[in-house]
Amino acid sequence: MKRLLSLFVVLAPLAVFAQQDVGGYNRALAAFNAGDYDTAAPLFFQLSEGAADADVKGKSEYFLAQSLAKKGLPVAAFISYAAIVNAGPSHPSYLKAVEGLVDMQQQLDEQNLIPSILNQAYTDEVRDRWVTLPKEVLARINYLVGTVSQRRGRFEEARALLEAVPKDSRVYAKSRYLLGVVLSDPRFPGRPGEGDALDKAAIAAFQEVQSAKEPQVELKSTQHLALLSLGRLHYRRGEHAESTAAYERVPRHARYWDQALFENGFARFQNEDFGGALGSLQALHAPQFEGAFQPESWILKATVYYYSCLYDEVKTTLAAFDERYGPMAKQLEPFTGDDTNLVQAYNLVAAENRRLPRPVYLWLRNNERIREVMRMLDRVDAEKRELSGGGWRGSPMAAQTVASLEEVRGTLLQVGGTLAKSRIREAADNLRTFSDQAEIIRVQTALDEKDLLQAGVDQKTLLTRQSLYRPKMPGANYNYWKFQGEFWIDEIGYYQYTLKRGCPAKTSEGQQQQP
Repeated sequence: MKRLLSLFVVLAPLAVFAQQDVGGYNRALAAFNAGDYDTAAPLFFQLSEGAADADVKGKSEYFLAQSLAKKGLPVAAFISYAAIVNAGPSHPSYLKAVEGLVDMQQQLDEQNLIPSILNQAYTDEVRDRWVTLPKEVLARINYLVGTVSQRRGRFEEARALLEAVPKDSRVYAKSRYLLGVVLSDPRFPGRPGEGDALDKAAIAAFQEVQSAKEPQVELKSTQHLALLSLGRLHYRRGEHAESTAAYERVPRHARYWDQALFENGFARFQNEDFGGALGSLQALHAPQFEGAFQPESWILKATVYYYSCLYDEVKTTLAAFDERYGPMAKQLEPFTGDDTNLVQAYNLVAAENRRLPRPVYLWLRNNERIREVMRMLDRVDAEKRELSGGGWRGSPMAAQTVASLEEVRGTLLQVGGTLAKSRIREAADNLRTFSDQAEIIRVQTALDEKDLLQAGVDQKTLLTRQSLYRPKMPGANYNYWKFQGEFWIDEIGYYQYTLKRGCPAKTSEGQQQQP
């Protein structure tokens, strides 16, 4: 009897606390259902921190995240959802939190942190439970986790996830595009024996993106990216005419048009359309692309002239390359060392920065993942200001949420700094590589000029004897205008060179024929 009495004395306060928890939860839920999130959120926070009833505590954690989302604080909400997901499937609101986390990813278009959280949580233990999620939620999870698998080189895993996205999903087009990228990657397992079949499957995926209809997430942008990837795949397969056709389908003045112009120059050069290659580069070197970072384009231009034995033009092109890109290599040297702080590296990109060459600075800021980090940091800072200055100012909930936002901010700075540092090194490596290639072309040009001189070839006479003709018109709706040094916006992208050839003809024995 004494033991029972003792047990009753111990359990009685817990029962009281549990009743208080339920009462507080009901008050918070009533405020939530009434749309009074200013009242509901602090109450749910208090219960999530100190409720003795595990069920009340778990539900309060979920509704706290819901309240933050309803208040227009998606980053704070995703932090709360992520805490539940990280707690594991034993949490009473686990599946609802997974769904909420996916909703916040969609709202924020966040491509780094949330996909990583989902990837870590998507284990064999929970896989069977996640299939009970709404169809579109599961489709987005497969796509997001697939992006992580692709970045980390787990190609078979990425393929399975991306192929699981159904046709009626709003991320189907993006999944097909990424599937094509995965299948066409040279590192894909089994490529030595199945390369042709993988390439054809990738081509089919890219073409399926082109036929996709609304509503699809970022459909136009995804279609343009798929065209670029299709052009690259055809180029790698030696199908240069098909590569050119894909690049030329990227709309003029679209976001990726300058990249399409550049890569199309290579495809047309390999297809022995030297005039077309120079036409693409002429557009790329227009004043409208003055801020572009495209050092390789000048090497390609010099190469086209070199193969046409137009050595004066080769020298002029390489001189332009040296003038434009030579100083940039020295400007980048202080920022490429291993000791460069990641936050400092990010700050080089985050705001207008004159320490970096402007074309490199713009190239860095145009990187999609860096842009996404910048956008997320702006969102984090906006939510911190709202929490610090709104009706919750000074409350324990506001203080803890701001601290959590600051942790996310620090993580994003590390991610952004890593991306910026890697990109700066890539720019420096590109400049070094293409400077070396320029020197090789310069030396080879001098040697070939010497050979022509020793063979008694009068190249000027050879060029004088040739005539230049108007290029073939693509269709009846085109007009011919001779380029006179002016760049008109409606003409950029339609340039076509006609070239003379300074190479002497060769006899059947392979000897140079004298002019």
